[in-house]
Amino acid sequence: MHILVTNDDGVQAPGLLALAQAMRKLGRVSVLAPDKNWSACGHVKTMSRPLRVNETRLADGSPALACDGAPSDCVALALMGVIEEPVDLVISGINPNANLGLDVTYSGTVTAAMEASINGVMGIAVSLEIPADLQGAPDFMTAATTAAELARQLYAAPRRAARQPIWNMNLPYRPNGDYAGVQITRQGVRIYQDALDKRLDPRGHPYYWIGGDHPTGRDDEGTDFGALVHGFISLTPLRMDMTDPDGLEDAPELSLN
Repeated sequence: MHILVTNDDGVQAPGLLALAQAMRKLGRVSVLAPDKNWSACGHVKTMSRPLRVNETRLADGSPALACDGAPSDCVALALMGVIEEPVDLVISGINPNANLGLDVTYSGTVTAAMEASINGVMGIAVSLEIPADLQGAPDFMTAATTAAELARQLYAAPRRAARQPIWNMNLPYRPNGDYAGVQITRQGVRIYQDALDKRLDPRGHPYYWIGGDHPTGRDDEGTDFGALVHGFISLTPLRMDMTDPDGLEDAPELSLN
């Protein structure tokens, strides 16, 4: 199996290194990731300028490619031929914060997996809920080893030929590997606590920061947020078709008359 590893935190992020090392146990690994942090970039396709790809090395000395585009650009480039050997699986991460609920629309980690599916390859996004008060460097290797084993099982599982799955994987922070289990979940309710900070530059012109406290969520049974709260790994199947079936059912009768 040929596996593409990418992320949205930059090619030198420790989460990517741990994931690449763990995935090597499953097959050949290629790395093509952004050359800088693209967190919360959403689903991007760069069409207004050329994209550049440069050779680099990860901290363990293994070769990688770095691109000045977004995570979804990296996946598109790899699958369209920058990496010549066909890719069987794309895995993105490990993001150092969970991507839950509506986070999937913002997350470069998740949209990299979406781009894989658009191009006919299974995509898996991996995120780790690291405690905000953690002292010292976080451990990514336990999560990476677990994610690799779950990725192996997801790839081997029967699936419909008409589509390529997108899986959003979120792991609680358990360096000892003492997870409560794995749950297949739906997207939960994310509660954002954004705040607008207006400031003035030295010339008196206003500028803005979007800040606020870390988002929380609603502990509903069967949801990604609820699973994480109770120590479970959450696996949420996603799809690119965002059509609202209730909207189709409830749409009013419209006329141009």
